[in-house]
Amino acid sequence: MKITIKEIAEMAGVSVTTVSQILNNKGSRFSEQTRQKVLAIVDEYQYKPDFFAANLINRHSKTIGMIVPDVTDFFFSKVIEGVESYLNPLGYMIILCNSRHDIEQEKRYLNELSHRSVDGILLATPNHLEGEHKLGSEFYRKRPIVLIDRGLNDRDWGQLLVEEYAGAQDVLRMLVEKGHRHIGMLKESQGYYQLTERVKAYRQVVFEYQLPFEESYICSGQLTISGGYHAAKEVLKNKEITAIFCGNDEMAIGCYQAIYEAGLKIPEDISVVGFDGLEVSQYMVPPLTTVFQPSTEIGFSAAKFLVDAINFPSQRIPNKIFQTKLIIRESVKNVNEG
Repeated sequence: MKITIKEIAEMAGVSVTTVSQILNNKGSRFSEQTRQKVLAIVDEYQYKPDFFAANLINRHSKTIGMIVPDVTDFFFSKVIEGVESYLNPLGYMIILCNSRHDIEQEKRYLNELSHRSVDGILLATPNHLEGEHKLGSEFYRKRPIVLIDRGLNDRDWGQLLVEEYAGAQDVLRMLVEKGHRHIGMLKESQGYYQLTERVKAYRQVVFEYQLPFEESYICSGQLTISGGYHAAKEVLKNKEITAIFCGNDEMAIGCYQAIYEAGLKIPEDISVVGFDGLEVSQYMVPPLTTVFQPSTEIGFSAAKFLVDAINFPSQRIPNKIFQTKLIIRESVKNVNEG
């Protein structure tokens, strides 16, 4: 049986305001006896507050909208995990939307969420925001929005940036130090990542060490296992390649399969490195050398920024930079040792 605050008040012989204050731990003008009486009724009937009714009073729905380009992507699943780890203890619920990298779908979700009384929106986007949704528009003045967009949309607040360039440089310089000169790369040309920083780092290391280079050393594919598999098959046509830098760990899994099918061994014939530091990378055979980026922490920080913006709307949302870490495992051979 569902019970209302009014019914609880009648059963306890107190006002609706008193019940509301007891449930919200506010006010102290009532006795401990009254408090216990109300809470006993709440417990007996397992009363749960109606957030939409509460929303009319305090203008907070305790609901956050979150839009991501791909819910099946390992990186975003960890970001979502981080968001939930911050929001759940505070009593917030998430409405999760999957835009599938489609800008029109993203716009529809933004408009739909704004009509559903969410307290704020977390937007992970591969797009330059334009029109009614561009930064500084009326849309942003009505509710807090925190972007997870790799700094794509220019602003001096609320940027959550990973030092991808430095991380990619670290792993590529390590390959050079181990004697690799013909290094291939698997990248994605579209979507959320675009890997601009990782590709820049690759080209910089090639230039810095005057490594041999052909455009066919870089192949594009989706940032998925199958994308990595097909891109690696193209890169492997360059028989002189001794190492492959994969745009992310998922691509590296596909790369492993392409190398296996080519009758080659890792790392004896070809070395492979990844990027992301996914948990699965340590269970690959051989375990994958990769660059860890703190995806869970990115989600946690984005959620914290948003809740702070909800509670303190006049405060500026800060920026945060996340460090990467090179994790060396067994997928790289030192060719200097013969």
